[in-house]
This record gives sequence, structure tokens and C-alpha cells, in this order.
Amino acid sequence: MTTRAEKMARDIITDAGLQAVSAAIKSFERRTSGEIVISFNTRDHGQPYKQAKRIFQRQGLHKTKLRNGVLIVLFLEDRSFAIYGDEGIHSRLPENYWQETVETLARKFKVSSLADGLIWAVHELGERLQEFFPLAADDENELKDDLQFESD
Repeated sequence: MTTRAEKMARDIITDAGLQAVSAAIKSFERRTSGEIVISFNTRDHGQPYKQAKRIFQRQGLHKTKLRNGVLIVLFLEDRSFAIYGDEGIHSRLPENYWQETVETLARKFKVSSLADGLIWAVHELGERLQEFFPLAADDENELKDDLQFESD
């Protein structure tokens, strides 16, 4: 069943764009034990970061062995987004990293497509994950790489 968020995402981003975002995630996850999840949602209820944290918990993204999951959530109806990193990656990055990444991504969304902005974010976050969590010989892909589509 197609969710409202998936319909909205497919109205905004081409299938090729969605495939390119998915391919970027898979590419970085072959180089790091970190996990990147992108979720398309409809509403943030005026609290995008708080909603991202709820989604992160509800989807069990905090259950990775090294606590190195990162969630990018787009709230399509509200035209907002949030990035939420688990404590393993959060503790290794400078305090201003997340705010600077959000600000840069917001600029990317304004000057290019959503797909291009998301690919940039996957690349940026993937580089940080690779730096702190290189791929281990016994690494398991702990989270699904598929794009997530949820409606509130």
C-alpha cells in the first residue's frame, strides 16, 4: 500500500532521483559500519527534531551495536526536515557539526533538487561515519537500506 508520504515524495522527486539517493546510501554502507536511513514523512507537528527523535526510536535505529545510526527525515507537507544521529556518532563530532550540516542541507535544497541535497547529505554523513566507524570484517548491515515512507 502506498502511503501519502510516498505519493508526495514521488510527486516531488523522480524515480531516478529516488534510485540515486538509495544507491548513495548503499555505496557508503559498503565502506562503513555506520547506518544511514532516509525517511519521508508528511507532518512534523511544528517540531521536526522532536519528531525525528520519535521516528528514530520507533524504527529501532538506536539498536545498532555501535550506536552509529543517522536518520534524515523529510516532512513533505510541512516542507521541513531534521537529522538525528545516535550517541555513537554524535559523541565523536564537534558540537556545531549537526547545526552546520542542517544549514548546509537547507541551502542545498533551495538551490538544487531534493534528490541532489539528499545525495550530498548521504555523502557528508557517510564520510564522517567512515572516518569513525570503518567497515569491519565482521560487519552486518543492521538496518534496511530502503528509503522509508511513513505518514503521520
